[in-house]
Formats: sequence, C-alpha cells, structure tokens
Amino acid sequence: MTTTTRSSAKEHGNSAKDEAPPASKAKPGSKHKVEEGANSPEPKRPKKSDEKEQKTIEETIGGSEQAKQEKQAEQKEQQEERARDAEKEDGTEAKEEADTGDAEESREDAKDIPSSILEKGIIYFFFRGRVGIDEPSDVDEIARSYIILRPIAKDAKLGSGPIGDAGNSRVCVVPKKVLPKTGKDKWISFVEKTGASFNELKEEFLKSNDYETKTAGTRHSPAATPVAEGVYAITTTGKDSHLAYILTLPDKLGEVQKEIGLKEKGSFIISTRNPQYEAPQNARLPKGPEYPNEVLDEFRSLRWAPTQPSHLDYVNTQFLLVGESSGIDKALEPQKNDVKEGKNEPAEELEQLEEEDAQRMKDLNSDDSARIFADLQADAGDYPKLPTTF
Repeated sequence: MTTTTRSSAKEHGNSAKDEAPPASKAKPGSKHKVEEGANSPEPKRPKKSDEKEQKTIEETIGGSEQAKQEKQAEQKEQQEERARDAEKEDGTEAKEEADTGDAEESREDAKDIPSSILEKGIIYFFFRGRVGIDEPSDVDEIARSYIILRPIAKDAKLGSGPIGDAGNSRVCVVPKKVLPKTGKDKWISFVEKTGASFNELKEEFLKSNDYETKTAGTRHSPAATPVAEGVYAITTTGKDSHLAYILTLPDKLGEVQKEIGLKEKGSFIISTRNPQYEAPQNARLPKGPEYPNEVLDEFRSLRWAPTQPSHLDYVNTQFLLVGESSGIDKALEPQKNDVKEGKNEPAEELEQLEEEDAQRMKDLNSDDSARIFADLQADAGDYPKLPTTF
C-alpha cells in the first residue's frame, strides 16, 4: 500500500523509488539534503494531521470496513452472552418451578363431588413452646396450638411434588395448649392470618422471634414446631358445619400427637361467632373481622352460625371448635340429595385425597419434618423437627 509521503512525492514529480527521510530526522523548518544525482530536493514530510487527511480511498474504505467487522463481532459476542445468561436464568426458573411445584391437578369426575364438601385441602398442625422454651418436654410447656389450612379446588386431585404456593393459606390460632377431644371441649379460636404466601408463613409465623420488654428485657419466642400434616374437608350436615381431617404424617401417632388431641381420623364441629354480639370476656380481640354486609346477613340474629369457608378468609374471625369423640363418621355423613344423584360419598372423597397426599409427601423426603417444610417451601434445618415423644 502506498504511503502518504510517496503520494505527496509523486504529486511533485519525484520518482516512486525516492524515499522520505525518517520522521525523527524531519525536523520542522530544516531542509533535506539533496542526494547525488537527484534533480530536485525532496519535499518536507507532511505533519501527522496532514497524514490523516491524505489517506487513500483504499485505506479509508479498508479502515471503515475493518471497524465495521469489529463492531459486528462485538455485537455478536454480546448477543451470545445475553443468550447464555437467559438460558441460565430459564434453567434456574425451571429448577425453582420443579422444586416448588404445584400438585393440584384437575379430575375427570368432578361432577360426582358431593355437595356436602364445602372446601378441602391440606392441613398442618403446629404448636409453639412457651417463651424461652424451644423444645417443650410436656404439654404444660406449650403456649398454644395452630392449624394451617391450605385450600385446593373442590374439583382437584393431588399429583406429585410440593403442593405449591397459591397465596391462600390461613393461620388459625387455638389459644389452648391442646385441641378439643370430646363434646365437652369447646375452644374459641380465631383466624390470625389469611391469604398468606409461604414466604409470609416463614417470615411471620414459623420462625423464632426475640423482642424487648420493659420489665423482663429481651424475651425469646421459639419457632413453631410441626406436629402433623394431612388432608381436611369443611363439610355441612345441614344443621352443623364440621372440620374433618385424616392425618398423613406421622405414619403412626406418637405421644405428642395424642397429648395434643390428634387422631388418625378426627373432626370438630365448627361455628362462627357473630361479631355483632359482644364476645365472651375471656375471648375478646382488640378488633373484630371486617365482614361485608352479605356475610353479616348470613348470621341473621344468631350468635353463632355454621362456619362457611368464606368466614375464614377474614382476619380475626372467631370460631368455636367442639370436639367429636365419634371420629369423622358424622362429619362425613352422605346427604340425601347426593345419594339420590349418585355422587361420591364424602368419606371416600377424603380418603382418596389422603392416599394421593401420602404418595406425594413420600416422594418429597425420607424425614417427616423435611417433608412438611419442603411442602411449605422452607428449609427444615431452620426449624424444630416433628416430635413424637416429649
């Protein structure tokens, strides 16, 4: 390729063989020596600024083309890098989706579901030790019990994997240390949290908490301890509503489960308190539920009404749990209209749901505690293990 110096020399009539002196010797204002046999003195070397202006068309086009190619190569590399990042993110999301799962699946015989089942889903039983007691050694060291309800669609069945977070979990508080066992046990309980995500359960319910008091200084509220997991149904028998359950975990009831008042299959009569009447003095809450008028109208003039699932979707709903020593037979009694229409029996529905739940929980882990916390998308290592003995 010709240089700008040679192009300049050619323009002055010099031979193409003539060479310009090195730039280091071409001092400003000095003349070049005339070589022997030369016809004319050699011209001054142009300044660097002139060199840029005197580039040939070939050089200009070549430089632009090279810059263009370099830019294209850089853009291609950036695109490939973005594609790799996107693929990595997709893989992470896919893994998270596989880990969190959604075990709810539609079923073909949805029309055969009995009308007496108002709601069904997964039920978890927890308790929390008294302040400063992380591992209670007997019932007296338990502060209170909890029931977590995670509803699923009435026409759904359970497939494999974790139940999945639908953001519809409820935390119900049983102020007593144990659950009601017979008809003589009547506990007023309340809804502490509704529409909860699993993350909210972890941050606001499951974990331990340290807090300051004016008189006793720092107090430690222990983490919630899992007691059992299973399936449930809120049913109606016409006159009453019932909360029936069948336990999946643990496989065999231990001392703790029996002391808490759990059975392999159990139920409670459940009624909602009308907030338009004053609550008993020992069961008053700072604030009542904010029911809309259509819910308030359901109570009519009754102080207590059969619980509807919608009642449990309001924080501070108070409900009465009455023990049923007869098990779940009464709660799952078939209704005449359902029998007439050939629908499935409520007991068969709940038992089938428990079988599906047992299979999916078995696949989650080999440890009962890890299974429960995996289902709630929490790390079992951060919480107490499911106890069977004190």
